[in-house]
Amino acid sequence: MKILAIRGANLASLAGEFQIDFTTPPLADTGIFAITGKTGSGKSTLLDAISLALYNKIARIPKRENTRQKPNEDSISPQAHDVRTILRTGAVQAFAEVDFIGTDKKKYRAKWQVRRARRKARGKLQNVELSLMDIATQKQIGGKTTETLEKIKKCVGLDFEQFNRTVLLS
Repeated sequence: MKILAIRGANLASLAGEFQIDFTTPPLADTGIFAITGKTGSGKSTLLDAISLALYNKIARIPKRENTRQKPNEDSISPQAHDVRTILRTGAVQAFAEVDFIGTDKKKYRAKWQVRRARRKARGKLQNVELSLMDIATQKQIGGKTTETLEKIKKCVGLDFEQFNRTVLLS
């Protein structure tokens, strides 16, 4: 698997749209590079965008083990375990998109997106939409979220835990 581009909008500290294209100079001409910047500038959010688009998960927001358990005063809110909370405060929608070459050498685009109801900043968070597209044919692969996640896992060749340990190195 090789990442070709990362795109997104309104994720955590990254306001508005952003794009990083690894196929054009100067990034295409370098073998290795560093992501640097001040605290809160969006370094980790770039890595989160990759994880969201590919797996609908983020390493720094672990899944809640028991979703039926009600929080008490000493526990963390159930929303703290919801990846949709990466939506920037005041924004009504967000997305994360990754173009990559899969294990079969084909180019794919994985996209994660979320929005608020009625496009209002105080609207209820809607369900995540996840898609996978073959870039060459422009055809969608997979259907429901679980099916799409399985297709992405097959194209990447790693599940989330493996990807997190070997690629992101959180």
